[in-house]
Amino acid sequence: MALGGHAWGCACGCGVFDVSGSGMLPDGPGGMVFVSYDFMDQDHNWHESSEAPAANNDDKRLESQFTAVGLQYMFNRSWGAQVELPYTFRTFKAVDDATGQVASHSWSGLGDMRVRAIYTGFKEDMSTGVSVGLQLPTGSYREDPDLVDRDTQIGTGSVELLLGAFYRGHFDPKQLWDWFAQCQLELPTYTQDSYRPGIEFDSSMGVEYKGFSVGKAQITPVAQFIFSDRSSDSGANSDPDETGYQRILLSPGVEFYMHPVKVYFDAEFPVFQNYNGNQLAAPVLFKAALSYMF
Repeated sequence: MALGGHAWGCACGCGVFDVSGSGMLPDGPGGMVFVSYDFMDQDHNWHESSEAPAANNDDKRLESQFTAVGLQYMFNRSWGAQVELPYTFRTFKAVDDATGQVASHSWSGLGDMRVRAIYTGFKEDMSTGVSVGLQLPTGSYREDPDLVDRDTQIGTGSVELLLGAFYRGHFDPKQLWDWFAQCQLELPTYTQDSYRPGIEFDSSMGVEYKGFSVGKAQITPVAQFIFSDRSSDSGANSDPDETGYQRILLSPGVEFYMHPVKVYFDAEFPVFQNYNGNQLAAPVLFKAALSYMF
Protein backbone atom coordinates (compact mmCIF):
# COMPACT_ATOMS: atom_id res chain seq x y z
CA MET A 1 0.00 0.00 0.00
CA ALA A 2 1.07 3.63 -0.35
CA LEU A 3 2.29 5.14 2.89
CA GLY A 4 3.11 8.64 1.75
CA GLY A 5 0.20 10.63 3.20
CA HIS A 6 0.00 8.99 6.62
CA ALA A 7 1.70 9.31 9.96
CA TRP A 8 1.17 5.60 10.62
CA GLY A 9 1.94 4.51 14.12
CA CYS A 10 0.22 1.68 15.97
CA ALA A 11 2.39 -1.46 16.09
CA CYS A 12 0.89 -3.45 18.95
CA GLY A 13 4.00 -4.87 20.58
CA CYS A 14 1.93 -7.79 21.84
CA GLY A 15 5.03 -9.84 22.69
CA VAL A 16 4.96 -8.15 26.09
CA PHE A 17 2.15 -10.53 27.12
CA ASP A 18 4.52 -13.51 26.78
CA VAL A 19 6.64 -12.43 29.76
CA SER A 20 3.75 -11.66 32.11
CA GLY A 21 3.63 -13.66 35.35
CA SER A 22 5.38 -16.89 36.33
CA GLY A 23 2.43 -19.27 36.09
CA MET A 24 3.53 -20.60 32.69
CA LEU A 25 7.07 -21.42 33.83
CA PRO A 26 7.55 -25.20 34.12
CA ASP A 27 8.26 -26.63 37.59
CA GLY A 28 8.02 -30.37 37.01
CA PRO A 29 7.40 -33.14 34.45
CA GLY A 30 3.95 -33.37 32.94
CA GLY A 31 1.59 -31.33 30.84
CA MET A 32 -0.46 -28.16 30.94
CA VAL A 33 -3.19 -26.91 28.63
CA PHE A 34 -3.98 -23.22 28.79
CA VAL A 35 -6.28 -20.51 27.48
CA SER A 36 -5.26 -16.84 27.63
CA TYR A 37 -6.98 -13.52 26.97
CA ASP A 38 -5.16 -10.20 26.57
CA PHE A 39 -6.71 -6.78 25.95
CA MET A 40 -5.15 -3.54 24.74
CA ASP A 41 -6.89 -0.34 23.62
CA GLN A 42 -4.43 2.04 21.95
CA ASP A 43 -6.21 5.40 21.77
CA HIS A 44 -3.61 7.96 22.97
CA ASN A 45 -1.14 9.49 20.54
CA TRP A 46 2.47 9.61 21.79
CA HIS A 47 5.54 11.30 20.37
CA GLU A 48 8.86 10.40 21.92
CA SER A 49 8.33 10.40 25.72
CA SER A 50 5.10 12.38 26.03
CA GLU A 51 1.51 12.42 24.86
CA ALA A 52 0.97 14.41 21.66
CA PRO A 53 -2.06 15.93 19.87
CA ALA A 54 -4.28 13.34 18.16
CA ALA A 55 -4.23 15.49 15.00
CA ASN A 56 -0.56 14.54 14.52
CA ASN A 57 -1.44 10.91 13.83
CA ASP A 58 -3.83 9.72 11.12
CA ASP A 59 -4.32 6.52 13.15
CA LYS A 60 -6.96 7.16 15.82
CA ARG A 61 -7.59 3.91 17.67
CA LEU A 62 -6.46 0.28 17.68
CA GLU A 63 -8.35 -2.09 19.98
CA SER A 64 -7.01 -5.65 20.19
CA GLN A 65 -8.31 -8.73 21.97
CA PHE A 66 -5.76 -11.52 21.85
CA THR A 67 -6.97 -15.03 22.66
CA ALA A 68 -4.88 -18.18 22.53
CA VAL A 69 -5.03 -21.89 23.31
CA GLY A 70 -1.89 -23.85 23.95
CA LEU A 71 -0.22 -26.99 25.23
CA GLN A 72 3.00 -27.24 27.20
CA TYR A 73 4.49 -30.63 28.05
CA MET A 74 7.66 -31.42 29.98
CA PHE A 75 8.78 -34.93 28.99
CA ASN A 76 11.18 -35.05 31.96
CA ARG A 77 12.96 -32.57 34.27
CA SER A 78 15.14 -31.32 31.40
CA TRP A 79 13.19 -31.22 28.14
CA GLY A 80 9.79 -29.99 27.08
CA ALA A 81 7.83 -28.34 24.27
CA GLN A 82 5.10 -25.76 23.88
CA VAL A 83 2.71 -24.92 21.06
CA GLU A 84 0.40 -21.89 21.06
CA LEU A 85 -2.34 -21.01 18.57
CA PRO A 86 -3.63 -17.40 18.82
CA TYR A 87 -6.82 -15.85 17.52
CA THR A 88 -7.22 -12.06 17.49
CA PHE A 89 -10.20 -9.68 17.39
CA ARG A 90 -9.28 -6.19 16.23
CA THR A 91 -10.92 -2.80 15.56
CA PHE A 92 -8.98 -0.06 13.80
CA LYS A 93 -9.91 3.59 13.18
CA ALA A 94 -7.83 5.81 10.90
CA VAL A 95 -8.01 8.39 8.13
CA ASP A 96 -8.75 6.56 4.87
CA ASP A 97 -6.42 7.54 2.01
CA ALA A 98 -9.23 7.24 -0.55
CA THR A 99 -11.77 9.51 1.18
CA GLY A 100 -9.75 11.62 3.62
CA GLN A 101 -12.32 10.73 6.30
CA VAL A 102 -11.93 8.68 9.47
CA ALA A 103 -12.99 5.10 8.76
CA SER A 104 -13.39 2.11 11.05
CA HIS A 105 -12.77 -1.53 10.30
CA SER A 106 -13.31 -4.57 12.56
CA TRP A 107 -12.09 -8.06 11.79
CA SER A 108 -10.77 -11.21 13.41
CA GLY A 109 -8.57 -14.10 12.43
CA LEU A 110 -5.97 -16.67 13.26
CA GLY A 111 -2.70 -15.16 14.45
CA ASP A 112 0.88 -16.36 14.02
CA MET A 113 1.36 -19.81 15.57
CA ARG A 114 4.27 -20.33 17.99
CA VAL A 115 6.20 -23.53 18.72
CA ARG A 116 9.04 -23.79 21.25
CA ALA A 117 11.46 -26.32 22.70
CA ILE A 118 12.22 -25.85 26.43
CA TYR A 119 15.33 -26.90 28.37
CA THR A 120 15.35 -26.83 32.18
CA GLY A 121 18.23 -29.20 32.92
CA PHE A 122 20.62 -26.67 34.44
CA LYS A 123 19.42 -27.31 38.01
CA GLU A 124 17.55 -30.17 39.67
CA ASP A 125 14.73 -27.85 40.82
CA MET A 126 14.12 -26.60 37.24
CA SER A 127 14.54 -23.03 38.44
CA THR A 128 16.57 -22.04 35.37
CA GLY A 129 15.45 -22.57 31.79
CA VAL A 130 15.86 -21.49 28.21
CA SER A 131 13.65 -21.87 25.16
CA VAL A 132 14.07 -21.66 21.41
CA GLY A 133 11.29 -21.68 18.85
CA LEU A 134 9.64 -20.20 15.80
CA GLN A 135 6.70 -17.92 15.17
CA LEU A 136 5.08 -19.07 11.93
CA PRO A 137 3.22 -16.79 9.45
CA THR A 138 -0.20 -18.41 9.86
CA GLY A 139 -2.01 -15.08 10.33
CA SER A 140 -3.30 -12.98 7.44
CA TYR A 141 -1.56 -9.70 6.60
CA ARG A 142 -3.84 -8.66 3.70
CA GLU A 143 -6.92 -7.32 5.52
CA ASP A 144 -8.31 -4.12 3.87
CA PRO A 145 -4.90 -2.84 2.68
CA ASP A 146 -6.36 0.57 1.73
CA LEU A 147 -6.94 1.30 5.42
CA VAL A 148 -4.98 -1.24 7.49
CA ASP A 149 -1.19 -0.87 7.27
CA ARG A 150 1.20 -3.78 7.73
CA ASP A 151 2.12 -3.12 11.35
CA THR A 152 -1.60 -3.24 12.25
CA GLN A 153 -2.37 -6.54 10.53
CA ILE A 154 -3.08 -9.60 12.68
CA GLY A 155 -0.36 -11.59 10.91
CA THR A 156 3.20 -10.38 10.35
CA GLY A 157 3.99 -12.46 7.27
CA SER A 158 7.31 -13.24 8.93
CA VAL A 159 8.98 -16.31 10.35
CA GLU A 160 10.49 -15.16 13.63
CA LEU A 161 13.11 -16.87 15.76
CA LEU A 162 12.07 -16.91 19.44
CA LEU A 163 14.75 -17.03 22.13
CA GLY A 164 13.76 -17.03 25.80
CA ALA A 165 15.17 -17.56 29.29
CA PHE A 166 13.87 -17.58 32.87
CA TYR A 167 15.03 -17.94 36.47
CA ARG A 168 13.16 -18.44 39.76
CA GLY A 169 14.49 -17.95 43.28
CA HIS A 170 13.43 -17.70 46.93
CA PHE A 171 13.91 -14.86 49.41
CA ASP A 172 13.28 -16.89 52.57
CA PRO A 173 13.82 -20.48 53.81
CA LYS A 174 10.06 -21.12 53.99
CA GLN A 175 9.77 -20.22 50.29
CA LEU A 176 6.84 -17.91 50.90
CA TRP A 177 8.52 -14.99 49.10
CA ASP A 178 9.70 -15.87 45.58
CA TRP A 179 11.16 -13.84 42.78
CA PHE A 180 11.42 -14.53 39.07
CA ALA A 181 12.90 -13.05 35.92
CA GLN A 182 12.22 -13.89 32.29
CA CYS A 183 12.92 -12.49 28.84
CA GLN A 184 12.12 -13.16 25.20
CA LEU A 185 13.77 -11.99 21.99
CA GLU A 186 11.87 -12.07 18.67
CA LEU A 187 14.10 -12.00 15.57
CA PRO A 188 12.36 -11.77 12.17
CA THR A 189 14.00 -14.00 9.56
CA TYR A 190 11.98 -14.85 6.45
CA THR A 191 9.59 -12.01 5.51
CA GLN A 192 6.98 -11.41 2.81
CA ASP A 193 5.76 -8.56 0.63
CA SER A 194 8.53 -6.03 1.42
CA TYR A 195 7.82 -5.79 5.14
CA ARG A 196 10.05 -6.80 8.05
CA PRO A 197 8.74 -6.22 11.60
CA GLY A 198 11.13 -4.75 14.12
CA ILE A 199 13.20 -6.86 16.49
CA GLU A 200 11.36 -7.08 19.80
CA PHE A 201 12.81 -7.72 23.27
CA ASP A 202 10.53 -8.16 26.28
CA SER A 203 11.59 -8.85 29.85
CA SER A 204 10.10 -8.90 33.32
CA MET A 205 11.19 -9.24 36.93
CA GLY A 206 8.68 -9.92 39.66
CA VAL A 207 8.02 -10.98 43.24
CA GLU A 208 5.33 -13.30 44.61
CA TYR A 209 3.98 -14.05 48.08
CA LYS A 210 2.64 -17.58 48.59
CA GLY A 211 1.47 -17.29 52.18
CA PHE A 212 -2.25 -16.79 51.53
CA SER A 213 -4.82 -19.56 51.11
CA VAL A 214 -8.56 -20.11 51.37
CA GLY A 215 -9.36 -23.75 51.92
CA LYS A 216 -7.39 -25.71 49.33
CA ALA A 217 -6.91 -22.66 47.09
CA GLN A 218 -3.57 -20.83 47.22
CA ILE A 219 -3.80 -17.09 46.50
CA THR A 220 -0.58 -15.50 45.27
CA PRO A 221 -0.22 -11.71 44.83
CA VAL A 222 2.30 -10.79 42.12
CA ALA A 223 4.13 -7.53 41.39
CA GLN A 224 6.20 -7.07 38.22
CA PHE A 225 8.54 -4.64 36.51
CA ILE A 226 8.34 -5.04 32.71
CA PHE A 227 10.64 -3.62 30.04
CA SER A 228 9.99 -3.73 26.27
CA ASP A 229 12.09 -2.58 23.35
CA ARG A 230 11.13 -2.81 19.68
CA SER A 231 13.26 -1.58 16.79
CA SER A 232 11.77 0.16 13.75
CA ASP A 233 10.15 -1.86 10.98
CA SER A 234 11.91 -2.03 7.63
CA GLY A 235 11.09 -2.69 3.97
CA ALA A 236 9.21 -0.83 1.22
CA ASN A 237 5.82 -1.50 2.90
CA SER A 238 6.92 -0.28 6.31
CA ASP A 239 7.26 3.13 7.95
CA PRO A 240 10.49 3.09 9.98
CA ASP A 241 10.04 6.69 11.14
CA GLU A 242 6.74 5.83 12.90
CA THR A 243 7.59 2.43 14.40
CA GLY A 244 9.81 1.33 17.25
CA TYR A 245 9.66 2.19 20.95
CA GLN A 246 10.84 1.54 24.50
CA ARG A 247 8.41 0.99 27.39
CA ILE A 248 8.58 0.39 31.13
CA LEU A 249 5.45 -0.97 32.84
CA LEU A 250 4.50 -1.79 36.42
CA SER A 251 2.09 -4.67 36.86
CA PRO A 252 0.10 -5.87 39.89
CA GLY A 253 -1.49 -9.29 39.53
CA VAL A 254 -2.89 -12.30 41.38
CA GLU A 255 -2.86 -16.05 40.83
CA PHE A 256 -5.38 -18.54 42.24
CA TYR A 257 -4.18 -22.13 42.38
CA MET A 258 -6.12 -25.20 43.38
CA HIS A 259 -4.50 -28.24 41.82
CA PRO A 260 -4.80 -28.94 38.95
CA VAL A 261 -6.20 -25.51 37.97
CA LYS A 262 -4.51 -22.10 37.91
CA VAL A 263 -6.21 -18.76 37.18
CA TYR A 264 -4.12 -15.62 36.68
CA PHE A 265 -4.99 -11.92 36.23
CA ASP A 266 -2.87 -8.79 35.90
CA ALA A 267 -2.96 -5.19 34.71
CA GLU A 268 0.10 -3.50 33.20
CA PHE A 269 0.51 0.26 33.58
CA PRO A 270 3.10 2.18 31.49
CA VAL A 271 5.28 4.48 33.62
CA PHE A 272 7.68 5.39 30.82
CA GLN A 273 7.19 5.30 27.03
CA ASN A 274 9.40 6.55 24.22
CA TYR A 275 7.97 6.19 20.71
CA ASN A 276 9.53 7.00 17.36
CA GLY A 277 7.40 9.52 15.50
CA ASN A 278 3.70 9.51 16.40
CA GLN A 279 2.22 6.22 17.60
CA LEU A 280 -0.88 5.01 19.41
CA ALA A 281 -0.35 3.93 23.01
CA ALA A 282 -2.59 2.17 25.53
CA PRO A 283 -2.99 3.58 29.07
CA VAL A 284 -3.24 0.05 30.53
CA LEU A 285 -2.94 -3.56 29.32
CA PHE A 286 -4.89 -6.50 30.76
CA LYS A 287 -4.13 -10.20 30.89
CA ALA A 288 -6.01 -13.30 32.07
CA ALA A 289 -5.03 -16.96 31.81
CA LEU A 290 -6.58 -20.28 32.78
CA SER A 291 -4.42 -23.41 32.86
CA TYR A 292 -4.95 -27.08 33.74
CA MET A 293 -2.10 -29.36 34.78
CA PHE A 294 -2.06 -33.07 34.01
